[in-house]
Amino acid sequence: MSLRPYALRCDHRATPLGIDEAAPLLSWRLASAHRGDAPLAYRVRVADRAEDLDEGGQPLWDSGRIEDPDAIGAVYAGPALKSRTRYHWRVAVWPANRPDPNDATAEAGSAAAVEATSWFETAFRGTDEWRASWIGHDPRPIPVMDAPTEGERALDDHGLAPSPTLRRAFTGPAAVRARLYVSARGLYEVRLNGTRVGDAELAPGWTDYTRRVQYQTYDVTELVRDGANVLAATVADGWWSGFVGFEPRRAGAHYGASPQFLAELHIDHADGRTTTIVTDDTWRTHTGAIRHADLLMGECHDLRHAADGWDLPGFDDTAWSPALITDTDHRLLVASVDEPVRATTALRPRSITRVPRQEGEEERGDGGHDTHIVDFGQNLAGRVRLRVAGLAPGARVVVRHAEALDGTGRLYTANLRTAAATDVLIGDGREHIVFEPRFTYHGFRFVEISGVPGLYDSDVVAVALHSDTPWSGAFDCSDPEIRRLHDCVVWGQRSNFVSVPTDCPQRDERLGWLADAQVFLPTAALNADVAAFFTKWLRDIEDARTPEGGFTNVAPRLTGVADEGAPGWGDAGVLIPWHLYRTYDDPRFLSRALPAMRAWIDLIHRHNPDLIWRRHVGPHFSDWLAPGVPTPRDVIATAYFAHSTRLTASAAEVLGLADVARDCHRLAADIRTAFNEQFVTTDKNAEGDPTVRIAGDTQTGYLVALAFGLLPEDATGPAARRLAELIESAEHIESAGPVLRTGFLGVALAAPVLDAYGRADLAHALLRRTDVPSWLFPLRHGATTIWERWDGWTPDKGFRAPSMNSFNHYALGSIGEWLYRGVAGLDQSPDSTGYRRLLIRPRPGELSHTSAGYESARGTVTVRWERHDHILGLRVQVPPGASAEVHVPTDDHGSVRESGAVPVDGEHLTLLATTPATDTACGHSVYRVGSGVYRFTASYPSRPTGGYPTAPVASAAPRRAPSPAPSRAGSHEEDTP
Repeated sequence: MSLRPYALRCDHRATPLGIDEAAPLLSWRLASAHRGDAPLAYRVRVADRAEDLDEGGQPLWDSGRIEDPDAIGAVYAGPALKSRTRYHWRVAVWPANRPDPNDATAEAGSAAAVEATSWFETAFRGTDEWRASWIGHDPRPIPVMDAPTEGERALDDHGLAPSPTLRRAFTGPAAVRARLYVSARGLYEVRLNGTRVGDAELAPGWTDYTRRVQYQTYDVTELVRDGANVLAATVADGWWSGFVGFEPRRAGAHYGASPQFLAELHIDHADGRTTTIVTDDTWRTHTGAIRHADLLMGECHDLRHAADGWDLPGFDDTAWSPALITDTDHRLLVASVDEPVRATTALRPRSITRVPRQEGEEERGDGGHDTHIVDFGQNLAGRVRLRVAGLAPGARVVVRHAEALDGTGRLYTANLRTAAATDVLIGDGREHIVFEPRFTYHGFRFVEISGVPGLYDSDVVAVALHSDTPWSGAFDCSDPEIRRLHDCVVWGQRSNFVSVPTDCPQRDERLGWLADAQVFLPTAALNADVAAFFTKWLRDIEDARTPEGGFTNVAPRLTGVADEGAPGWGDAGVLIPWHLYRTYDDPRFLSRALPAMRAWIDLIHRHNPDLIWRRHVGPHFSDWLAPGVPTPRDVIATAYFAHSTRLTASAAEVLGLADVARDCHRLAADIRTAFNEQFVTTDKNAEGDPTVRIAGDTQTGYLVALAFGLLPEDATGPAARRLAELIESAEHIESAGPVLRTGFLGVALAAPVLDAYGRADLAHALLRRTDVPSWLFPLRHGATTIWERWDGWTPDKGFRAPSMNSFNHYALGSIGEWLYRGVAGLDQSPDSTGYRRLLIRPRPGELSHTSAGYESARGTVTVRWERHDHILGLRVQVPPGASAEVHVPTDDHGSVRESGAVPVDGEHLTLLATTPATDTACGHSVYRVGSGVYRFTASYPSRPTGGYPTAPVASAAPRRAPSPAPSRAGSHEEDTP
């Protein structure tokens, strides 16, 4: 297979339907089966007719042939895009190689271009084009109320109103093209002639509705009938008017009092006419079976209120009320820029246990049946789909959710705080029912189901919901526990990427905490393509900024959480755009964020002229949930101040703003000096060796100083040694082996910093540790996701404080980055973006094999190594146009072979250096290679030099690296390299 483009994207999405970006990025990846293949030039053409992409056609924009071997995308630069238009685009890539590698007479770069085609479609290019009105259910007249009878109501409606249903009947000829543009203040589900439109869940997603309201576009051409039609919708409170967060004085209704709906249906007919159906007061509205629906509290369906056929033509809606026009303002409407939340996986029960009703247990109107505890074997975010037969009128089925069981085998719900997480079904006598909530989600592994006499595993499934970020990474290794650790990290990411990156999916919080996201982003971006997801969330961060220009602690901004960003939290507004730029080679992440990045460091500087960040620190969470002695807050704050300032300088350099870069670099250098003067002490020990002490003498203090480059060069070695001493000297405190005593901010830095300073052996020892605190302790006690606390549950103390004790919280899962970059060795050089220059440097430790794969912005990268009888084999795949620096672990440099032969410097492979073994690591033979597949072998010591003994583990046979259910965000055929 010769060089070819694949996985075409428009603004990091495959064939997006409904964009409003004026100049979208059109990008592609590259694949080839030949070594050394690289692109020489590209050409992009865009047209509103597919045939105009062919030679002789009339494209809207033609970039012409652009000589740029590094290019993997081009920003559209043609005439203004029209609204509601399908655009086709084609990229042609010219290989830099000869047409026939064996023909020395052929001229390099003379091979024919290889092409690939895709499309995108615009939505409304201006908000003034909207004609629809916001509508809702008219609450007048207020219904009369009778005293409730036992069994007549759900457990608690939490003060929530029934979810309105809305419908609009219309007639007309069939469609040749039909598009539906939809939004809600709240959540919506739309149906056209009884068929659900699209597969988006919890749409339109969460934003600060006072700043931005998203809408989605759907192709409904096949759903429009010739003749009578009905467009119908159900809306629910969602983030708009439901319960969100944990502030008891403002538990809900943060943006509005009741949900509202907005829609426009544009139907093009064969005769050239267009019919437009918009939301207005001609719609009819009523309340239906959903008596309440809330993200935290749960959902109640009372089938006695169901109106069968309400979403079909012919239904009599004369008893319904006219819809109430609530607003006609469209200024805040924006097209979605990321994939929606979708239902991606269904899990069958691992076990079902019947639990007899306890004496004195509260009557729930469930007929007195025993309850059933269902264990799905996996903590997840989502809902339950339940089949129920023969539910009598008024009989009730109650579904409660929890992450864990208590000592009696019942649900442990104390850590949910005020979140009821309870779904209720009330029957109306129909024989067969499938109950699945539509406007809520829960964090759970276990459910308690009461009200059914019997329950079988075919009756119930757990449905996982999350933002449909396309999975891009895979990891595998010989240690089953580390495999499981990676699986826990992935499931934590799935569970908490729900429109925004939440802290946890189960309790009354579920907020977009900035620090949690910034420490986990390097891991998240290896597991999945999160470019579009974070494009959306960076806009939430921008919307949440304070009047002074500061970043907040959560985004979207919410009452009850201090607005003033804390160190490490507010800094996410700088760190996240920088990491996204490096990962996806898209400088727009920086150009959009740079004004806010500058305002952030200016704000800190203005209030801290001495450059030690002590004032305007918000709630200053410090190294959140770190066990042991806390790190001085001003150490962490000042380190982040320096780091954010340096990254802002680097962003300005990328964007060609030399004066801004110079000023920021100067300020960063001054902060670095102040940090050393205030917090760093140098001395010599009894042997005369230099020593370094950082104020507080904590692991996290040394980690931030080393990771952020704050120390003079001659102090980094002593500081790294002191870090290792602190980790090793903690052995006697808990149990045998080194101990990590960091919280959210320190944990992400620990393994990479130890590795960078020659102590990968110590990082491996921490990775394999099984006592508290460690990553493997929770796994040995049943964890299937990452816990919020190192000791969320222990055999001697049981559950920790329920006020803050999630068992599905990704922050401590930031070790996932080092599994890819360290253990497998799949990384890019510090000066690389978009994986243009790879750094392949495995750290085997005591593992016998590891593999990792990653769909980078440039193409597929894979690394696999395995050890057999003192021989290590290393297979590396480098995408076209990229190069790699490959570190082959060996103490015998003469033993290295590539594809069975002694490596010889040539066009595609060059020996760069050899490094000797140290007390804690083996040596390396370092090669520069071009694109293609390389297979190295070399002798390898039977045990790594130095290191820590660990308990023996069963070695697992290689497997295909675990990958969650595939994303529905694009075509798998198109994306196959």
